[in-house]
This record gives sequence, structure tokens and C-alpha cells, in this order.
Amino acid sequence: MAEKFYITTAIDYTNDRPHLGHALEKIQADTLARYHRLRGEDVFFLTGTDEHGAKIVKAAKAAGKNEKEFVDEISAKFQKLLKELNISNDGFIRTNDEKHKRLAEELWRKIPNEDLYLGEYEGLYCIGHEAFIKKSELKNGLCPDHQIEPEKVKEENYFFKLSKYKDKVRGLISEDKIKIFPQFRKEEVLNLIKDSEDVSFSRPTKSISWGIPVPVVGGASQTMYVWTEALANYISGLPYDNVLLNLSHWNEHPADIHLIGKDILRFHAIIWPAMLLAAGLETPKSIYVHGFITVDGQKMSKTIGNVIDPFDLVKKYGVDPVRYYLLREIPSYEDGDFSTEKFEARYNADLANNLGNLISRVVALIEKFFNSSFSYSTRFVLKEVDDKVIDTWKRYNESINNFKLHIALENVFSLIDFANLYIDESKPWALSGSPERLNIVITNLIMVLLNVAWLLKPFLPQTSDEIFEIIGADKDGKSWEEKPFLVKPAILFPKSNL
Repeated sequence: MAEKFYITTAIDYTNDRPHLGHALEKIQADTLARYHRLRGEDVFFLTGTDEHGAKIVKAAKAAGKNEKEFVDEISAKFQKLLKELNISNDGFIRTNDEKHKRLAEELWRKIPNEDLYLGEYEGLYCIGHEAFIKKSELKNGLCPDHQIEPEKVKEENYFFKLSKYKDKVRGLISEDKIKIFPQFRKEEVLNLIKDSEDVSFSRPTKSISWGIPVPVVGGASQTMYVWTEALANYISGLPYDNVLLNLSHWNEHPADIHLIGKDILRFHAIIWPAMLLAAGLETPKSIYVHGFITVDGQKMSKTIGNVIDPFDLVKKYGVDPVRYYLLREIPSYEDGDFSTEKFEARYNADLANNLGNLISRVVALIEKFFNSSFSYSTRFVLKEVDDKVIDTWKRYNESINNFKLHIALENVFSLIDFANLYIDESKPWALSGSPERLNIVITNLIMVLLNVAWLLKPFLPQTSDEIFEIIGADKDGKSWEEKPFLVKPAILFPKSNL
């Protein structure tokens, strides 16, 4: 049986339509999912939408709709974005689904009674985070992420005894039993956990009416804290029907990777593992943390008017150029910048002048000297070319497994550079009188292109399939040896002023 691999993204909050940051996370996760499928693993890739909380109530009211109408509409936009970006998710969970509500209740009941207690909380509540934050986290009295003043709140909540489990969580992270990438985020969590206190697990229903009621006797006056129930999506979204759905499936299939943004690291690396430990469940195996996208050096903001709509980008440039920019230009685990100028420069330099040019050159040579049909044979592959391809795969695998997707792509395009240089140095256009030497050159170029197509498959799946089609190869990777490749003239990435 194939080894199982389970990857999740954060579920997107449905208070507004998708922006480019949402696209980044989904494309990164899709690349990892496709990579593990390429390795022959049995992949389940989950994403979805988070549909409860005070922000939803506020946004729905502003739109003149009830909460259910509003979240249905916004969730549909996120699902549409997945299709536009060619995302290969296997599951899509909505926290408004009955199966999710049922499992969130089950998870609450699974946590021992002594780990949950009623208490009075007084603190600062940021509606942007749907979370309580400390005064020390504010900048000039404002939440640094949302630039709003938090609300002073005093209310009775259920609390979860995070303090009881924080040492165990710290140990799991220190020993890499829960791996956190990149390393500096691991250190960040280990510092955060030192000061971790018991956390609110619910809020009064009068404060948050749109959510899941606390499932205990007398709990009707309390609504599950949005993070409490939202985190349960990683179990409720597993591929089991409503009849079979229960917590034990998580132990059969704990997440190999939670891919999240840096702003929700504390919830996923501290609170979520503690909840699972309390419930007697397995902890996730790893957490990959990405940064934010700025636009021309500024944070995306409605106020500034620089929020980038991913639908518009795909419509204008095509899906794979958008995927390429986000995966190559934005460092996987750091903040990165978007600008039209950078997009155009990256497109022309890498996709048009490099990859597109290589394919055009190889196809033109086969058309000219072999009447568009070429038989591939491994006996003509040169050691230096073979070594370069093997080294590329080695570096590529290492980069992906360390959540350095931008470096993995850099390795692929280094191989493309190598192939273009090989054409320049071997001068195949001058070898018409040396058919064997010409055959060797074209064979090695085809070998590189076949590997480039495979290497790009997790990153640019549409482009990968087009390369196989253009050079007339079986894209399933079978029967290449001695099979005539019938090339098709094509311009994969036409250079232009985008």
C-alpha cells in the first residue's frame, strides 16, 4: 500500500473575498501535495473556510444579508479561486457544515472536565484576530496586524488548562516530534510557550451568537471560541462520511503538514497540540509557516487600496505565470513583495526568454534536421548531462523537504540555463554533416526537457503537460526509449510587455 500523506492549509475566514495572500498559501500547499503524489504517496489535501465569529456577524450586517447567506456567498468565492489556480485539493471543509459542528462538539467532550473551567476574563479583544491579545503586543495602542484598537472585554468564559500541557508541547517541539519550518519559527514558538497561560475556550452567546454552542449541560449561554472549533476542521475534514466520522480517524491519519501563515502560529503550534494531548489524540507531525505578501513594499490594505485580486491576475496573465511568480519570487517562509514590474521582469526573464526559448530552440532543431520526428535513446546521454540532471533532482528534493520551494524552482531553472548553454556551446545548427553528433546533442536536450517537465509538475502542472505535448512525449513517463517523438511547434510563453 502507498504511504499516506495528509496536508492542510489554514481555513480562510469568510468575512471578505479572497486576496493574493490566500492564493499564495493554496499554491504552496498544492505544490507540496502534487510533489508527494509524484512520489507515489496516497495524498489527502484539505482546505476550506472558517465561517463563525463576530467578524462574520459584522460583515454580513454591513452587506445587508443574514450570516448564512453571507458565508455561503464568500465560501463559494474561495472554492472558485481553487479552480482558477488549478489547486488539486481532495477535500473542502466548511465550519458551517453539520459534520464539522458534530465533530467540534465531540472534541470538546473528549477533553477532560478538569481541564475546562468557568472563570471571569478581563482583557483586550481584537476582532480582526478574533482573539484576545496582550497589551505588550500593541503598537501605539493598536493591533499591529489590523491597525485597530482592541475592545476591552470583561466576561465569563470557559477556560482550557493550557498551562497543564505546555511543557509537554514544548518537549515535542524541542525534540522535533512536531517539526516547525523554518527554524526561526521554532525558536519563536519555544519563546512564546514560556509565558503561555490558560486560554479562553468560549465566549458568552450574547457576545458571539453566530457559532457552535458549548455542548455541556448549561452551556447554551456560551458559544465555542472561534479558534476552539475552527481547529477541529483538521479532523472533521477527513474523508469519512457522517456515519463513520469520529475522532479516532485523526489517530489513523494525523496531519503530516499544517501549512499556515505566521500570524496564526501560536494557535497551531501551542494551543492545537495541547488540545489534542488533552483529548488523547496524536499531534501533527510538522507545521510549515509562510510569511505575508506586500505590494510595492506596503502591506495590502483596503484603506490604501492596494489589495491584489488573484482572479484578475489569473485572467490577465494565466494561471501558471501567477503560480510561478508566487512560488519563485516570494520566499516560502518569509515576507515577499508583489509589483507589476517585478511580475513582468520575472515572466520575461524566466518563462519567456529561458524556458520558452529552450523549448522553441529544441523544437526548431528537430523540425529542421529530423522532419519533426525524433527517436529518443538513453545510450546517447552524456555523463555530464546525466550528472547535472541527477544533481538537480537531489537539490530539488532537499529544498522541497525543507520548505524552500523558491530554491527548488531556482534549481530547475539552473538546469534550463544549463541546457540553453549546452545548445550555444555544441552549435547543433552546424552539425548537419555529423548526424551522430547531432543525434547526441538532441538526445541530451530531450532528456533535459523530459526531466524539466517532471520537475515542474508540482509547481506548474499545466506547463508541465504542455511541455510533454509539445515534444510529443508520453506525459505518464512510459515508453520513451526508442519511441518517435513527434514535436509540435508552439510558443509556450510569448515575450510581451504584460
